[in-house]
Amino acid sequence: MLKKMKFIIYTKPFIAFIYFFIRLYSMTFRFNVVNEQQWQNELKAGKRVLLCAWHQQFFAAIRHFKSYARLNPGLMISQSRDGELIAGVANRTGWHTARGSSSKGGKEALLEMIEHLKCYGFGAQILDGPRGPMGIVKPGVIKMAKESGAIIVPFYISSDKAWFFNSWDKFMLPKPFSKVTLLFGEKISFEPAQTPEQFEQQRQYLEDTMRKRLFLFS
Repeated sequence: MLKKMKFIIYTKPFIAFIYFFIRLYSMTFRFNVVNEQQWQNELKAGKRVLLCAWHQQFFAAIRHFKSYARLNPGLMISQSRDGELIAGVANRTGWHTARGSSSKGGKEALLEMIEHLKCYGFGAQILDGPRGPMGIVKPGVIKMAKESGAIIVPFYISSDKAWFFNSWDKFMLPKPFSKVTLLFGEKISFEPAQTPEQFEQQRQYLEDTMRKRLFLFS
């Protein structure tokens, strides 16, 4: 029975159901979008932009991210079975997905994302996904931004009423009819690192900057 359920979960009809369920559920949110125009102006000026968010917070942004489909966005997602479900939803939202993570296929997916950013100029990255640790920036995002020539734009999601799951990232699910704020931070650009120590300092800077708006629990 359990095996049959797992098979159903990863079928195209079920993924389509999840996609439409997320859109309907998210329609109850009262969105407040802050500082979006700033990075969009960078795109219009010919800059490449990489939005970066925490795994804990991304769910509430899925419906809004549909509005970016015209920009040919890219997103790196793991090759796991759960990743298959997430990638299916992302594809229906209009996002190209490069499949891989630090545990499997990461190098190939990273190169695919770099080429996508060079070609289309826009993408996003979940900094601590798919399995954490929570609030720890994986170094690949720094390499991705540098080699594609993209600026990093921190992206934070918060809700005035939400449930937090007992998962590795304390996953946040806004409650129906809650006020959800999508906040875009100031752009971050990194110069080429001359030493491994400088590269680590850059990774740590991004982590320290973004952890200020991560919901931590003891």
